[in-house]
Amino acid sequence: MKVEEYGLGILKEPLLMWFENHARVLPWREDVTPYRVWVSEIMLQQTRVEAVKPYFERFLKELPSVESLAGCQEDTLLKLWEGLGYYNRVRNMQAAARQVMEDYGGKIPSEYKELLKLKGIGHYTAGAIASIAYGVAVAAVDGNVLRVISRVTGDDRDIMKQQVRTNMEIELKKIIPRDRAGAFNQALMELGATICVPNGKPLCGDCPWKEICVAKKEGLTALLPVKSKPAKRRLEKRTVLLIQDGERLLIRKRPERGLLAGMYEFPNELGYMDIKSVVSYVKEQGLKPLYVEPVLDSKHVFSHVEWHMKGYLVRVEPVDGVDMGRVFAEVLDLKERYAVPAAFAAYMQYLDIWPKKG
Repeated sequence: MKVEEYGLGILKEPLLMWFENHARVLPWREDVTPYRVWVSEIMLQQTRVEAVKPYFERFLKELPSVESLAGCQEDTLLKLWEGLGYYNRVRNMQAAARQVMEDYGGKIPSEYKELLKLKGIGHYTAGAIASIAYGVAVAAVDGNVLRVISRVTGDDRDIMKQQVRTNMEIELKKIIPRDRAGAFNQALMELGATICVPNGKPLCGDCPWKEICVAKKEGLTALLPVKSKPAKRRLEKRTVLLIQDGERLLIRKRPERGLLAGMYEFPNELGYMDIKSVVSYVKEQGLKPLYVEPVLDSKHVFSHVEWHMKGYLVRVEPVDGVDMGRVFAEVLDLKERYAVPAAFAAYMQYLDIWPKKG
């Protein structure tokens, strides 16, 4: 049988049978609720399943409900999300949780169109919540689904185009089994995550569609899906300063808008400084430098920009009080209270060798 002759409907039964025997045991599948599905799907965006597991467990332990998420303090929320990146996602989750409390009586809606009204929930997440948590027969098309359907059908359209994604949602909705909508969508995701993997190296021998896959038959797995390249990232050179005041380290809060909005960071500036420039800069901040030492260089990649960082350890005379949004934080507080972006992860290692009280 061929997909082009019989349509997407022939994919259902072999896929669901395969999923019954090969579905991974995952925390969010053990006790399926709309809230747990929602949290897991947001966390899984651009993050590997194995990496998400401990974050999911920690987040649910601290914020087990929509109500608790809606009322959480921002610093606590960002600390719980620390390491997952894309902090606007968890901010949007909290905004959506407040919408749910105010507009839906604390219950996450089951209707696809209502879910789309919530902050930060797009077509894929709405489809995942509606189908997995409520059994609604709607598609949930993510990168994994785009890849497996493109390959099995030999579709060479650019999956980065919204119209292609929309068309795929429409076609898949026609074949979703109404009594197993959640299983069907999860099976598609699972197939893409474990068998029909990216980079042209799928495990075709283990695939339930190996006899009908156009890409396998025609040797197109390395060419499909077609995906236009994103715009080239901008490079920024930055100097990062680890300013030590005795047993404390200086951090500052970023602006409430823009990249890493509202997060705490080590002081940093555009461009590379030498030691003389670092001393001048620290003095301009009203601090008295005692010692400056270069530390490691680091790099962090955002979606549209790369930071190439040069670091310095700076010891200063003790400072009383705080100003200009600056905080001299104890090491333990830095680890447990303040959310520092993953961009500075390489410099967080210095906290383990910092002098501690007691």
